[in-house]
Amino acid sequence: MDCRLLSFNQISGLSCNFRAFAIPKRIPYPVTSFTRPGPFCCTPNCSMKSYRLSDLTASEVDSLKARPRIDFSSIFNVVQPIVDDVRSRGDAAVKDYTMRFDKVKLDKIVENVNDLPDPELDAAVQEAFDVAYDNIFAFHAAQKPVEKIVENMEGVRCKRVARSISAVGLYVPGGTAVLPSTALMLSVPAQIAGCKTIVLATPPTQDGSICNEVLYCAKKAGVTHILKAGGAQAISAMAWGTKSCPKVEKIYGPGNQFVTAAKMILQNSEAMISIDMPAGPSEVLVIADKHSNPVYIAADLLSQAEHGPDSQVVLVIAGDGVDLTAILDELDKQCQSLPRGDFALKALSHSFSVFARDMVEAINFSNLYAPEHLIINVKDAEKWETFIENAGSVFLGQWTPESVGDYASGTNHVLPTYGYARMYGGVSLDSFLKYITVQSLTEGGLRKLGPYVATMAEVEGLDAHKRAVTLRLKDI
Repeated sequence: MDCRLLSFNQISGLSCNFRAFAIPKRIPYPVTSFTRPGPFCCTPNCSMKSYRLSDLTASEVDSLKARPRIDFSSIFNVVQPIVDDVRSRGDAAVKDYTMRFDKVKLDKIVENVNDLPDPELDAAVQEAFDVAYDNIFAFHAAQKPVEKIVENMEGVRCKRVARSISAVGLYVPGGTAVLPSTALMLSVPAQIAGCKTIVLATPPTQDGSICNEVLYCAKKAGVTHILKAGGAQAISAMAWGTKSCPKVEKIYGPGNQFVTAAKMILQNSEAMISIDMPAGPSEVLVIADKHSNPVYIAADLLSQAEHGPDSQVVLVIAGDGVDLTAILDELDKQCQSLPRGDFALKALSHSFSVFARDMVEAINFSNLYAPEHLIINVKDAEKWETFIENAGSVFLGQWTPESVGDYASGTNHVLPTYGYARMYGGVSLDSFLKYITVQSLTEGGLRKLGPYVATMAEVEGLDAHKRAVTLRLKDI
């Protein structure tokens, strides 16, 4: 393969901490790999690998869409015994695993939200969550379905009606970071849908209590029960139901690989639950052109990299004139000042950048990669919206950081990852609804439609189906 090196000016700016993406088996050779010691170098002997799309074969470009490999077979072996144990021992098993994994001893694992006192929050914090609640509520309330009756033939009327899923389970992570924003993203659409039982699971604090911000969001958005547990044991408790935890019919929310494995196992078990989507580590793809601000680009990449060491970020450079040196210097500089910089560094170690000839090639690659978050930070970003086919949530223009979607713009931040944006959408009001079709025929309607139905039933050899129609036709 012809791998042309970048120019010296491009090479001289490559960062030390933005390493190659670990792709199993086939991996395209990088355009270049360059180690640069310097004042912002966070780790020694580190390098970045970049790819020029025009130099790669179709199969090599396709291989770039792979994510860091998760060995689910070994994870399933860890999670399955927990799932089985919670099914058989219920509350006692959840308490044991919470003590084992979170080092917290619980007297009770479930709290009735109405029995809990209102938490006290700093006024500025409360206002921020109130604004987020209002925006999320407005955006999801606008998604309420409009009932429409269709008369396909005279006397043949059909419609589809929406009904809420009665009992839902919401998982709010609390491992390396507490995420009350996720409590809003999940509970607000459940509230609008009218779900009767809303169980929110989140790991307890070290004293066995519930994070004040999570409790505030839960109360505001109509959560009925809080399960003070995380991990596979929390997913299992909601799926099977325990003495104190109501059984739910669908489970939502992001989580680590063990949470994801538990959701995948339980949706195919006798627990009879469904899940929102397969979910993996957080990710972002940023498209930048020569008009992009390097400070903003670096900040957006790091905003996802800081989620955890298994996150992934991708930078797509569209066209010539991009100040790559400035972007990578900013990555080093900002990463060094982050409290969660270690997480970001590990995420960057399996992240990568690609060079596209123009925006068309950049968008095509993004559609192939199907990112959870897609930031289009280019001039006239809005004109590219119609070309986007695969993405969880899209952020257009230099004034739209991914952070606004994570918190308060109103869109939902529970999104498909790992390439699942090719066939899944993010959580919405529809996620908490099920649809029932209804039809009603008049005597004249059956007279018109009935003979066709009888003919089709006869072709399929289903005489009882035919008779259910012809017996009625004889009485007309």
